[in-house]
Amino acid sequence: MGSKGREIVGMDVEELLTLLNRAFCDEWFAYYQYWLGAKLVKGPMKDAVGAELLVHATEELAHADMVALRIIQLGGTPVTKPEEWYKFTNCGYDAPDDPFVKTILEQNIKGEQCAIGVYKRLLDLTREKDPVTYNMVLTILQQEVEHEEDLQALLEDYELLVGALKG
Repeated sequence: MGSKGREIVGMDVEELLTLLNRAFCDEWFAYYQYWLGAKLVKGPMKDAVGAELLVHATEELAHADMVALRIIQLGGTPVTKPEEWYKFTNCGYDAPDDPFVKTILEQNIKGEQCAIGVYKRLLDLTREKDPVTYNMVLTILQQEVEHEEDLQALLEDYELLVGALKG
């Protein structure tokens, strides 16, 4: 860790490291939830939904990488044991035990909405205090908002399809 890089952070670095580690755990859960959901999804539009979930999984893994690197830059250590993710997570993990398209989409929309809240709070906290973390969080937040929009559009398409089949 560069000492000047840590010095320019205008807030409690240990508090920031805790918050970043919590986000790191969320990203790993999000990655796994998307990745596994893409493999298990069943029902109408499963191919389109599965493809979208795999794209999101890749982006969530990239977020975990970005957050881990920032934790290390700040002199911290990312959570090293997956069993500790449950202790630190903000958003939890919704196992895709019901692989039906609508259920999978709703679970992941809920996860994205939680992530948007987490990163909005981090954005507000780091604004004018830590420009490096702020810019990273802004990038991640933009993608989380896109994810929610993508998933909600798929859910709307699903509802229209089901409505047309019933009609």
